[in-house]
Amino acid sequence: MTGSGTPTGDTISQGGQPAGPPAAPPSIHIRAVLTWLAIFPLVAITSMIAEPLVGTWHPIARACVVTLVVVPLAVYLVVPNLVKLYGRIRRR
Repeated sequence: MTGSGTPTGDTISQGGQPAGPPAAPPSIHIRAVLTWLAIFPLVAITSMIAEPLVGTWHPIARACVVTLVVVPLAVYLVVPNLVKLYGRIRRR
């Protein structure tokens, strides 16, 4: 069995035409800004929502709860969508 299940060769766009070369990833500076744009609101909102539940806990325990929510949301949902949005804006 030699196939990996993924197509090889030229990628075909939705219009049936060969797609151009893949776009270069954003620079490290742009990624840092996009990550901050994801993390800051997530931390602020999560902290406010969790305050009634964990407000009396030790600060390290509160930080643990907030990061347990924020990191997966940022890594799997928010940052990838911000990178896609940045790519669409950049192509205009």
